[in-house]
Amino acid sequence: DSHSGDFVANLAELVAIKSVSGEPEARDETIRAVHWMQKRLNAEGCTTRLVDPGLQTLPDGTRIPLPPVLLGQLGRTDPHKKTVCVYGHLDVQPAHMSDGWHTDPFTLTEKEGKLYGRGATDDKGPVLGWLHAIQAYNNTGVELPVNFKFIFEGMEESDSVGLDDVVIAEAEGANGLLADVDYICISDSNWLGATKPTLTYGLRGISYFYIDIEGAAKDLHSGAYGGGVHEAMTDLVALMNRLVDTRGRILVPGVMDAVLPLTPDEEALYRTIDFNSDEFRDIEVGARRLIHNDKVDTLTHIWRYPSLSLHGIEGAHSTPGAKTVIPGRVVGKFSIRLVPNQDPNNIERLVTDYLNQEFNKLDSPNKLKITMVTGAKPWLADPNDPNFSAGRKATKTVFGVDPDLCRDGGSIPITLTFQSATGKSVLLINMGASDDGPHSQNEKINKWNYIEVTKVFAAYLYELARMGEN
Repeated sequence: DSHSGDFVANLAELVAIKSVSGEPEARDETIRAVHWMQKRLNAEGCTTRLVDPGLQTLPDGTRIPLPPVLLGQLGRTDPHKKTVCVYGHLDVQPAHMSDGWHTDPFTLTEKEGKLYGRGATDDKGPVLGWLHAIQAYNNTGVELPVNFKFIFEGMEESDSVGLDDVVIAEAEGANGLLADVDYICISDSNWLGATKPTLTYGLRGISYFYIDIEGAAKDLHSGAYGGGVHEAMTDLVALMNRLVDTRGRILVPGVMDAVLPLTPDEEALYRTIDFNSDEFRDIEVGARRLIHNDKVDTLTHIWRYPSLSLHGIEGAHSTPGAKTVIPGRVVGKFSIRLVPNQDPNNIERLVTDYLNQEFNKLDSPNKLKITMVTGAKPWLADPNDPNFSAGRKATKTVFGVDPDLCRDGGSIPITLTFQSATGKSVLLINMGASDDGPHSQNEKINKWNYIEVTKVFAAYLYELARMGEN
């Protein structure tokens, strides 16, 4: 608590680094964020190394360096201690004042106990929590009770390009960082509500699609050509309208076939979770009505069942004002969040076949191309294993309550890679509150969360060490 000012100052310094991995012009800043973190870890006695994941090829063919992956550990490995590896990321989503930010997104601003800034909750705050936990052990002269290792990257917001190969190599090599790891811990998610802590044991996967329709060779004036041509936009809207209905039901045949039915035990677990549908609707979402009114129905449909969302149309007129253009080429974008038993490759086949069939029904001369640009499998863990037991005990030590065990509707693809490559348990300890707004305007983290969950991190390391004694 007495060092909370230092912790906030560190966050302000890291937030000021514009590490937007999706903007090539910010690549130097993203790399700088990795070096910034390396310097702080080295100061705490950590041994670090940077792994070069190679080059990234941009859509225009330009190749730029990927940010290095930061690997390391604190002290030498003690064979008598448990070994945990922590993962986090130092890159962020784009942010501009014109998006609707109330403050400069890259200047950490404190208002009424809330720390506003891009990356404050996703994921710079949580990454710093681990640094500060290590500092607490060092500054109090207490030996770290476990072997502590870490992997921090700078491309998570851009599909973690290059990281899979690094993780697999570090797990397979006899001297790899992950060769002797017992547990994995990730902090890149948020609580279900604003006041009660949660641990996450499941994430949905994702299949992201482009529907590319090419009609005329160029954009046309609707006054001169409207009524005489097959418009690409008309075809696209017709296809996108056939993907999902207004009740959220996916209309692509076969997508739901592999989804396991909800068991009575699962339903009972959902009923114990501290969640208020009305507050979720009014405060977090700001909608007049949800698709489902029941708590269990809402939670299962945002966590354990797949969903299909329409995201946008590239090439269409979207700026203010009236523009009477007929786009020559448009690209519709949508994604399906996947659940256990669903495979991205099978989903790609089902979607592609269905859209081609529906397009043929339009009898259009335009050209159609379907592309799955991202395919990531879902992840599910055992919430009763020792890793989760340590997380529960640590959370209760700090907050005085047992955390809710939750699944998350989002996707962190590297989670499954860690689990598959090491064969070890992966736990998500969440730092941010539900209203932090990761990826959104005015992203923030509550100062209370930032400090208290750092204590959970420190307690978690202690509880892991005790697992063998229980």
